[in-house]
Amino acid sequence: MDEGPNALPQLPANHVPLSPISFLLRAARIYPGRVAVIHGRRRLTYAALAERSRRLAAALGGAGIAPGEVVAVLAPNIPEMLEAHYGVPMAGAILLTINIRLDAASIGFILRHSKARLLLVDSEYANIARVALAGMEAPPPAIDIRDPEGPGGEGLGGTSYEDFLAGGDPAAPVRLPADEWEAIALSYTSGTTGDPKGVVTHHRGAYLNACGNALAFGLSPRSVYLWTLPMFHCNGWTYTWAVTLQGGTHVCLRRVEPAAIFAAIAEHGVTHMCAAPVVLTMLIHAPEAVRRRPAQPVAIATGGAAPPSPVIARMEEMGFAVTHLYGLTECYGPATICLWQPGLDEMPLPQKAAFMARQGVNHPMLEEATVLDPDSMAPVPRDGATLGEIMLRGNTVMKGYLDNPAANAAAFAGGWFHTGDLGVLHPDGYIEVKDRAKDIVISGGENISTLEVEEVLYAHPAIMEAAVVAAPDAKWGEVPHAFVTPAPDRPAPTEAEVIAWCRERLAHFKAPKRVTFGPLPKTSTGKIQKFDLRQRLRGG
Repeated sequence: MDEGPNALPQLPANHVPLSPISFLLRAARIYPGRVAVIHGRRRLTYAALAERSRRLAAALGGAGIAPGEVVAVLAPNIPEMLEAHYGVPMAGAILLTINIRLDAASIGFILRHSKARLLLVDSEYANIARVALAGMEAPPPAIDIRDPEGPGGEGLGGTSYEDFLAGGDPAAPVRLPADEWEAIALSYTSGTTGDPKGVVTHHRGAYLNACGNALAFGLSPRSVYLWTLPMFHCNGWTYTWAVTLQGGTHVCLRRVEPAAIFAAIAEHGVTHMCAAPVVLTMLIHAPEAVRRRPAQPVAIATGGAAPPSPVIARMEEMGFAVTHLYGLTECYGPATICLWQPGLDEMPLPQKAAFMARQGVNHPMLEEATVLDPDSMAPVPRDGATLGEIMLRGNTVMKGYLDNPAANAAAFAGGWFHTGDLGVLHPDGYIEVKDRAKDIVISGGENISTLEVEEVLYAHPAIMEAAVVAAPDAKWGEVPHAFVTPAPDRPAPTEAEVIAWCRERLAHFKAPKRVTFGPLPKTSTGKIQKFDLRQRLRGG
């Protein structure tokens, strides 16, 4: 009897659970002699990267790490961090990459909450790790990573990473997930207003998001990718896996400094890089002595906050082709992309930059991204003006928050992931973020987008960085207050000049009423910390 098309079974020949582990195994077969990793004087081929990753997986098993247990890494962008992105999941374990900018208390919280069974530590961060571990009742054992390109340091006095690897058999079987829904990584949100939440991601999502990155960003076997984006941040937006998928070269960088970035681009022929907008600002305002125009345009993807269009325009002038992404830790990094459209290249640069500052449309492997009314869950009109909440759904959305059912219920209410970001839909379907829900300024009943005001501030030639928050006001309830960092190479503007600049370009009620000058506080991932600025204005 004919059983019908849907009755045919899944077999090992026609169904394999998706996992980015397969990318390295494939690259090692196809490009064994290709340089996979560059770090200072070190070079690793794809064959060597695969061997070291397999040794790490075997060593973890030998150390008693069972499938489903957590292995933490506290390290900058070095080859060992990249190896952990393959070796840890090859052992069936879950990779926890810890932000190297956190304090000891935060690191200790993350290690306790995650129940990490082992900690790999770069020696530069041994002192802060020592304090974090000392505050734990049952601290995990630590493995010392000693990077020849690092500043040195004593480490924690445990087993060295190289000795640990030497004990692993590179011929040991690689454990691919039995179910692609298995967790591959655990990442913690920045926890600006409370304890960070643990975001659990799965093999399927990591595989698909990496494929989407390779497709959307035009990666190829000729690509040379510079690690200016932290690998600890959403697993490097899954580019840790995407570059390997295409057999490209990873260029590691311990510190994000303009001189080192420009030098690496010139020396290694960098073709692609990713960075938060703060890094773009650093490059724009780098001293003339270190700036070098790339021999070929460098594709740079940015996200994390909306880069003002003047920043995009300046980067384009310097020889960088900017791609604007939007996303969160909860969706593996990129969730939307401001895709190229016919006619874009012929637009005048200011108009082109304004278009490119939008957050765009859903990433290739995300099912849907849109703007909904959070109360009715109905789509907002495509008028570029009606505010709603940006919501996502698809295979590249997290499994959920670790041990936090209340947060999961709120995040997934109504069958969508709620980002907490406010945005509009343009007539062409492109999304534009207008603010975090908590950042909107409501002045005399009028909604003021702080991003709109910041866009105008960034266009001022003497302003390097700007942030706008709500300040309490007896008459209007709250009014916009600007915090500004002057550009280092120009005379600083006065408060009156900044306010006048905004009033000439905005409705007067949107212009800041006061301006504070100085450096801006940033989160551990480089985002401007508006929570801190609001506290200052409230005397906190």
